[in-house]
Parts: sequence; structure tokens; C-alpha cells
Amino acid sequence: MTTRGPIMISAAVEGLVDETVLRHLVEEVGAQLGPIHGKNGKPHLRQRLDGYNRAARLSPWVVLVDLDNDAECAPPLCAAWLPHPAPGMCFRVAVREVEAWLLGDRERLAPFLGVSASRVPSAPESEQDPKRMMVSLARHSRRRAVREDMVPRAGSGRTEGPAYASRLIEFVEAHWRPDVAAQCSDSLRRCRERLQQLIEGNRWPSTRTRRS
Repeated sequence: MTTRGPIMISAAVEGLVDETVLRHLVEEVGAQLGPIHGKNGKPHLRQRLDGYNRAARLSPWVVLVDLDNDAECAPPLCAAWLPHPAPGMCFRVAVREVEAWLLGDRERLAPFLGVSASRVPSAPESEQDPKRMMVSLARHSRRRAVREDMVPRAGSGRTEGPAYASRLIEFVEAHWRPDVAAQCSDSLRRCRERLQQLIEGNRWPSTRTRRS
């Protein structure tokens, strides 16, 4: 008798929030996130993308990056960064930043931030700078702790507050619903579909095999 565990997927991301989002999505499709590379910004990730793609010839990989303003839409960025993805490579682009995927669950995000749901954009992928929108929402929060954590202090020169990432990670782990957010975020919908296709290939080794 053979007992199979979940498929292990290696990954590379830009930062800690992206890692938490991706872990949530991978576990949602019944797989398990293995070694996580990158987490040191977008240029660092791109420099190592060819190596990740070579590894994806033998095992499943997912690489998640933000579109930012590097292209008008995801396909040109994909073509420029990875014109020949390996069979096991799932290269996904968040339009325009992973924050847009979180903004998509406005019913959960609004009370988490302590703002009215009417302030949360209904078309987050149309936002030119979703991160700035997230900080703006926090600035209007009814909760002082949220403002202090997520809004940059005057004169700091930063774009977000000292615990911005920690707050978003908390939201993803405890409140975020990808299925709801995907209804108004096409790049998230495509990411979820592609991850499902990746594990349904059924040719990858699982994390545990037992024979008896």
C-alpha cells in the first residue's frame, strides 16, 4: 500500500508578505510550500530566475512577482523575464502589486483596517499603486494602532509604517479569502488556476510515500 503526502512546491518571492500569500494559495490547492527563495526584492529575484527555471525541469516551482510599472500588463513582463518556462514552472505576476489581491476581499479587509468598506476600491487591479492605497486606507483607520503600524512616520522617508508587513501577514493568515478576492482580481484568479493545474499534472513526487 502506498500513502502519498501533499506535493512539495519550491518557490521564490520578493518579500515576506508575498511569501505568506503564496503559502496560503499553495495550501489551498492541497500542496505544500517547500524551500522559499528570494525575499530580497525584485532585482535579486530576477537575477536568479534562470536558475529557478532550470530547477523546474525536475520539480514544481512557483515564482511570484509584482507587475509594478514594469509593463502595461502581465504578458509582456512574462515574455521579457521568462520567455521559455520549464514544464514545472508556474511564473505568476500580481497586477500591479500583491496588495491588490488583498484589497479584493474588501468585506474582510475593511473591518480589519477599521475603515468603511466604501473606501476600499472595488477594482483593485485598476489601482496604479495598490500599496499606496493600502497605506492610505490605514491612514483613515479608526484604530490608532493600525495607523501607527502601517502609516510611515513624518520625515522617515519610508513608504509604509514600521509594522506594515506584519499587519498584512496577520490579515492573510487569519482573514483573507482568495476565492472572494479572485472575483475582482484576474491575476489572482489565474494564479489559483495555474497552481491547480500544476499539481494536477500528477507526475511530481509527494512529500511522503509509504509502502506496506
